[in-house]
This record gives sequence, structure tokens and C-alpha cells, in this order.
Amino acid sequence: MPRAEPARSGRRRIGAREAGFALLIVLWTVGLIALVGTQVTSAGRSEARLAANLRSAAVAEAAADGALYEAIYHMIDASTARWPPGGPPHQIRLPHAVAEVSAIDQGGKIDINMASLPLMTSLFRQLGVDARAAQSLSAAIADWRSPSNRPLPQGAKAPQYRAAGLDYGPPNAPFRSLEELRLVLGMTPELYARIVPYLTLHLEGNPELPLAAPPVAQALADAVAAGAADTTEDPDRPPLVIITSTAVAEGGGRFTRRALVRLNVGYSGGAGRAPYEIITWHSGDQS
Repeated sequence: MPRAEPARSGRRRIGAREAGFALLIVLWTVGLIALVGTQVTSAGRSEARLAANLRSAAVAEAAADGALYEAIYHMIDASTARWPPGGPPHQIRLPHAVAEVSAIDQGGKIDINMASLPLMTSLFRQLGVDARAAQSLSAAIADWRSPSNRPLPQGAKAPQYRAAGLDYGPPNAPFRSLEELRLVLGMTPELYARIVPYLTLHLEGNPELPLAAPPVAQALADAVAAGAADTTEDPDRPPLVIITSTAVAEGGGRFTRRALVRLNVGYSGGAGRAPYEIITWHSGDQS
């Protein structure tokens, strides 16, 4: 009997070692499960936050669009509650969001597709551009929109753009956006930033003097003196406004919508047209 004692002692040591390994495996497994669980929970929370942010952004965008349409409705309203174009900003409360809407009348700006050479030249001069450069820029703008392939004196068509090392030329068609003005030969980013606040598209005529900023008013006066423009107001020309709607949703989402809109109701110049026309429609980070 005493001879069997070492065998039992060995089995006890082996059993203890196996138990230790089993405990270690269990601990590693529990740790791995806990780690996986933490990662799954964290990923779930991130996905939930992302979904909430996307929902809030979508709510803000829908609210901005809805508020812009509501502003159009108020501006074509024939009652005494009508919002005048270019009036003060308005706050509109919508389900789950608040929007602020403002409208800027474009009637006092210069339409670059309609402006005469003297009018554009004078505007450049009002902004500090020397006479020769002002004439050259004005001619290049006219050549950009003109269907003719022959450049104006001091102007620029395709050969002049190639000579300047550019791989494009004028489209010989009206400007489709104010951004195109950046491409005109001689235009610099600094000058573009200075002149673009006084320009517009789709105005259908000369700027209205009562609405014009001082540089435009003086440029218009110079053009009138040169016989290249007039200050006769057209009471029947429908207002052209840029409406900006910025909405903030309950979840913190924010979105800005901007649209160029012609308001035809109440103006004989808009007869036969829809009550309003949305000419451009883009988010606030676009020009």
C-alpha cells in the first residue's frame, strides 16, 4: 500500500495543473466576451448618434425648404399682411425646428448679361480699377456673352485666352452663374470678391436707382450721361429676390437654403407667368 502514494500525489499535481489551465481559459474567454460586448455597445452607440445626427440634418433641411416656400407665399400675398421684398428677416417656427428667413431685393444690382460697356466700366472704376483695366475687363465680359467670334477693342475671345496660356475661351453665350465671372480674362479673385455683391442675373433691365448701392448708383449715373442706360423705373417689373432660409432643428442640425426667385403676382410684367419662378436653388455653401 505505501508504494501507491507517489502515483496519487502525481495525479493530484496533474489535476491541479489542468484546473489552473481551465481557469485561465475561462478568464480569457470571459475577458474576450467582455471586450467584444464593449465594442458592440460602443459601435451601437456610435451608430445611434450618427443616425440621430443624420435625422437632425434632414429635419433642418426640410424645415429650411418649407420656411423658404412659406416666405414666398407671404411675399405674393395680396393682403395687407404681405411681406415686402427686401423687408426685415422673419422667424418661422416649424415642427421640430426654427427657421429664419430673409429676402434681398436684387433690383438695385447690375445684371452682367444686360449691362452696357459704359455701365460695367464705370462700376469697375468706382471700385478702384484704373481706366485701362476697367475698359479691358468690361470688354472681356461683353465678349464672354456675345455670340460673335470677333473681339471688341480691348476685349478677349478664344485667341486671347490661348495667348494668356488658358485652355478655355468664352462660350459666346450669356453667363449662367456669377461664378463664371471668375473665368473672364483679367478677373482676379480679389476683384471678383469686390464686385460680385453689386451684380446679379435675370434682372431683365437696368438697376433701380432707389435700391442701388452707392457704387452702382454712380456707375448708373455715368452710364446715363453716356447715353448707355436710363433710370426710368418700371413699376410693372416683377421683383427679383434672393431668399435665404436657415433652419436649426431640435437635435442641433443646421441647414441653409438659398434661392433666386421672381415674384410675378401683382405685376403686369409677370402676366402669363406662374405666381413665382424659382430661378436658382442651392444650399447656403454654394454661390
